[in-house]
Amino acid sequence: MGRWRTAATLLLAATVMLACSGQRPVAGPPQSGAPATGPVQGGRLVYALSADANGFNPITDQFAAQSYSMAGTIIEALVSVDAEGDWKPYLAESLTPNDKYDEWTIKVRSGISFSDGMSLTGDIVKANLEAQKKSPLTAAVFVPIKSFELADPMTVKVVLNQPWVAFPYYLSTQTGMIVPPASLNDPKAASLKPVGTGPFIFKEYVPDNRMVVTRNPRYWRQGLPYLDEVEFRILPDSQTRAQTLEAGGVDAIGTSRDEDLTKFGALKDAYTIHRAQGMAVAEYMFLLNTEVAPLDDVRVRKAMAHATDRKAVISTLRGGLTEQADGPWSKDSKWYTPGGYPDYDLAKASALVKEVEAEKGPIRFELISTPDPNTMQGVELAQDMWRKAGIEVSIKQADQADLINRAITGNFAATVWTQFSAQDPDGEYIWMHQGYAKPVGDISLNMTRLKDDELSKAFDVGRMNPDEAARKAAYKTVQERLRELVPYVFIDHLNTGAIVAKTKVRGIGEHVLPDGGKGLPLTGSPIPYHPFGQLWVSER
Repeated sequence: MGRWRTAATLLLAATVMLACSGQRPVAGPPQSGAPATGPVQGGRLVYALSADANGFNPITDQFAAQSYSMAGTIIEALVSVDAEGDWKPYLAESLTPNDKYDEWTIKVRSGISFSDGMSLTGDIVKANLEAQKKSPLTAAVFVPIKSFELADPMTVKVVLNQPWVAFPYYLSTQTGMIVPPASLNDPKAASLKPVGTGPFIFKEYVPDNRMVVTRNPRYWRQGLPYLDEVEFRILPDSQTRAQTLEAGGVDAIGTSRDEDLTKFGALKDAYTIHRAQGMAVAEYMFLLNTEVAPLDDVRVRKAMAHATDRKAVISTLRGGLTEQADGPWSKDSKWYTPGGYPDYDLAKASALVKEVEAEKGPIRFELISTPDPNTMQGVELAQDMWRKAGIEVSIKQADQADLINRAITGNFAATVWTQFSAQDPDGEYIWMHQGYAKPVGDISLNMTRLKDDELSKAFDVGRMNPDEAARKAAYKTVQERLRELVPYVFIDHLNTGAIVAKTKVRGIGEHVLPDGGKGLPLTGSPIPYHPFGQLWVSER
């Protein structure tokens, strides 16, 4: 992923990545060829990333996977997520709702200091949250918040305009990452030289080349981190990353290439492979603009879904090892509801096309794709499938930043897309609720621009009702409406990204939270990310 230059891309890139669709995963759990010894202090880790960050200020800079990898070593969030997908306090000692869930009380954990020596207090947390609410980058997320109040020196009360059951999850992302007053007062400096409460301290940053962090000697979690230093090396070319790992130039890489997974997976004594699972993995799909012809006609959208042979895509591009997607949530999630998606049926697709053509003429539109060869392979496959149903599609290539800008402003008919990796379904509220659907030409976080009362009311129930059964029923309705209205043509659950590491690198996906529970191992697509504070090396 390249750097983002415009306000529109900044609104999106924190939660959206486009897929490289040609990868084929390998089966099986994470492998381990290293001896089963306990963590040791010291050592240096060189970790290759696929792209540089846009900056390291969580209030002003978009945070994609590489941003969380680098900045997350220094800046911590109020909330984390455990291995079961539940939110857990982190910099916060506790988060407590009132009976109506329209107020949340955040008790800040005591005894924590920033690396510049300033103690973490309630007023600093309040100032950070207020800055997030004012930021053009993150303001849309905090629309339900009325105000922040300092209840006592270590307690912040969040007053909402409505109940918000899943609010703490939003404090586990960049909107909940806390920086000191100096960073709030000088956001440009904070973008280049981050300061936080985390296990590491900023040492060096060379744009598009490397970032280096060193051990924080005053870190509040006793005994952590294990490593003395981490160097993040920016290697955009996937083949170069793999070759550098093999040559010993780096200790770990992120990848989504089938060649890497196959090659390194066969060398179990030398490398380990780690992959994200479940809700932490995004869905690969085609995003459709329901406000522009011909995709404003639901019959055309259904025809596209019926003409898409998801099994063939998975067999051709994924080695048959991913699962078909029929909505935004994985089949192993408690929120998932089966049934109702327009399955592959070329005859039904062709009949719908003929029906529309009899009324409106031939169906033609442009499909946007990044020029990446793997992505183009999937796009061309879909183009051929739709052509067989009578839909003529031309392909327009655009770089990733331009593609996202076009999606947000509505300057598109259809585009390849990857999204939906929030641990709670409310995380998709702003992307699908009609309140975030704006006219073509305006910035719209609901990029399909679908306006459906039933779907939106269901999202409202899921946001405001604390009863899990009621929430499950609401998200069942969401899935049913998405399958009926087809604003997305879903393909598969994209659990194909991986971290490949030398066996001496230990602790990837094995971090423990302050309460002693296991944290969420990895998250994100197409390449996942993870914390670094509890990584260690078995040899130096």
